[in-house]
Amino acid sequence: MSAQRYWCERAWVDGAVTDGVVLDVDGGVLARVAAGAREAGDEVLRGLTIPGLANAHSHAFQRALRGHTQTGTGSFWTWREQMYALATRLDPDQLHAIARAAFAEMALAGVTVVGEFHYVHHAPDGTPYADPNETGRAMIAAAAEAGIRITLLDTCYLHGGVDRFRDADVHGWAERVDGLKDDDNVRVGAAIHSIRAVEPDEAAVVGAWAAGRPLHAHVSEQPRENAECLERYGATPAALLPVAENFTAVHATHLTDEDVERLSVGTICLCPTTERDLADGVGPARRLAGAGARLSVGSDSHTVIDLFEEARAIELDERLVTGVRGHHRASELLDAATRGGYACLGWPDGGRLATGALADFVTVATDTIRTAGTPPEALVFSATAADVRELVVAGRRVVRDGRHTTIDVARELTEAIAR
Repeated sequence: MSAQRYWCERAWVDGAVTDGVVLDVDGGVLARVAAGAREAGDEVLRGLTIPGLANAHSHAFQRALRGHTQTGTGSFWTWREQMYALATRLDPDQLHAIARAAFAEMALAGVTVVGEFHYVHHAPDGTPYADPNETGRAMIAAAAEAGIRITLLDTCYLHGGVDRFRDADVHGWAERVDGLKDDDNVRVGAAIHSIRAVEPDEAAVVGAWAAGRPLHAHVSEQPRENAECLERYGATPAALLPVAENFTAVHATHLTDEDVERLSVGTICLCPTTERDLADGVGPARRLAGAGARLSVGSDSHTVIDLFEEARAIELDERLVTGVRGHHRASELLDAATRGGYACLGWPDGGRLATGALADFVTVATDTIRTAGTPPEALVFSATAADVRELVVAGRRVVRDGRHTTIDVARELTEAIAR
């Protein structure tokens, strides 16, 4: 990959906004980040350039549910039945088409890496495909075609759900996932769907397999989940899962004080839009961060794909339940959407603008009707996905002037969802 030089009108470097920043890229890595004047031949990025956004929790196929599950009454559990109905009818080609379009939508929203929490493994009747990782490879191909990185969080799902989610046993899961490999733009990690779907002794096997890799799990999303776990095991989900530094607890909404302490060694992935949509509740983000946990964000079921909204909602939703403002600084929220997500997805060199970091960055317009007049340091409180103008992944332009360079995203979304 040839060397490139980008000149940023403004850039968010080391938690502060600097005018006139040069990003030298070589081999997909930032070779130099420094203040400097614009030179002839520079790629010019007008607006505020920030590290690429990390969508740490995605179920790509659920993009097809947008607008179809938001009306009527019910709860997480009634929504789940609608999700199951969708999951049972999609073949690998349809899964690929929806994921490709959803990942391209993420690129337009400033996302440079996605954590795909993937559990639609087998044929609808539960029979493995000839390639038992066919659907996982479809997710990887979709991300490559959309121009973003992916961490495939291959999800162990052994009990409940629908037939196609489940592997025969935990050792069969591990053998299958051994067939997936990392590359320059792919990391393979593991996920435990939940303590409902994986017994504690089985979860320990998944944890051992994931040593040195990302390990994610849905944790205490619903009070009923906790009640059933307490009834069966006499303990909360957090107490039973293999929590370590590589562990990311997704949602972590209904926690005891002991849960907060146990989860503090890892990362918490908050998905506020989905948590609102499914009436889950508001997690104790400030307490978790104060205990030492790192925060990240995800768009989960893709009711919207907008990580600025997810990041600021960490603060705004907590204001609603506490009656107090100012739990999280703007820089902390942006760090959750960038560096926090990259780290928990297995890309420790991403999510920052620094020499030696991955050359993944996004430029946000500062002159739109939403961002005009906003101090750049506080842009996370006003910008939306619609304000993203440029996206670079591994030094390669993926979005230019607000348009994907290779995909007609709206058309592909329409066609993929209509299949």
